[in-house]
Amino acid sequence: MKIAQRNYYGKALAALAADPRVVVMDADLAGSTKTSEFQKVCPERFVEVGIAEQNMIGIASGLAASGKVVYASTFGIFATGRCWEQIRLAVAYPRLNVRICATHCGITVGEDGASHQALEDMAIMRTLPNMTVICPADAYEAYAATIALADFEGPAYMRMGRADFPVVTSEDDVFEVGKARVMREGSDVTLFGCGQMTAMCLEAAETLASEGISAEVVNVSTIKPIDAEAIVASVSKTGCCVTAEEHSIIGGLGSAVAEVLADSRPAPLERVGTRDTFGESGKPDELMIKYGLTAGAIADAARKVISRK
Repeated sequence: MKIAQRNYYGKALAALAADPRVVVMDADLAGSTKTSEFQKVCPERFVEVGIAEQNMIGIASGLAASGKVVYASTFGIFATGRCWEQIRLAVAYPRLNVRICATHCGITVGEDGASHQALEDMAIMRTLPNMTVICPADAYEAYAATIALADFEGPAYMRMGRADFPVVTSEDDVFEVGKARVMREGSDVTLFGCGQMTAMCLEAAETLASEGISAEVVNVSTIKPIDAEAIVASVSKTGCCVTAEEHSIIGGLGSAVAEVLADSRPAPLERVGTRDTFGESGKPDELMIKYGLTAGAIADAARKVISRK
């Protein structure tokens, strides 16, 4: 089963309408980001700012400073790039309760091309002090994370895709910020995934199992603060690892795991992600293949990293 994360983000916002603290904002993309689901049930706490993302962050900051919990949404490329200075100074610096929840991230934005394919957004947000960065594995986890963020203290960035993603979690799962989750036990190699690449890791693990290779799969849906304890525990067991993300290998999950390994538990690492490149226009599935974001690529990386142990 495949479901778009943004659809369940919209459902979660609608559920949060009962909380008088919650305000939802959008920048002329409510139909696409699905914040329109909140607007339908709570128009009095929905703010449409138009194509003015920087202004949206400024307003969100003021509302949060007055005690509101603000969910501000637009496409990932605009949410992190166009208004980075406003996020830095008006949200991260004062440590306000603004949740920047971006959709249409990654290469699977597809035909909209390089101008709309956010491949650097986690890296941009991860460098900001006080900023939490979340990349849910699927629609159900996007829902759970959205609900969890209502009571979370401090600013957060959550990235979601445009396309339908495979479902790998349960509707009953509770999301805990900062915690990674072992999805499959293994002993020969660890596959760390985030976003839809968690599903790709599970698929790769099945392929490797047919070859007698036992792969552990860990869903690292919080990129910052990274769950260093879980990473070290898994790699201490398997001795090597692969990271997989629909994002540049520079600054995202791969970099975060590499930093943990360098600090605490050096081990061979291979990174699967886009490689210092922009995307291009094309069908999402074809772009995933062209840029090496597949279960096959993860399996290849696993074989390679095992040989380096």
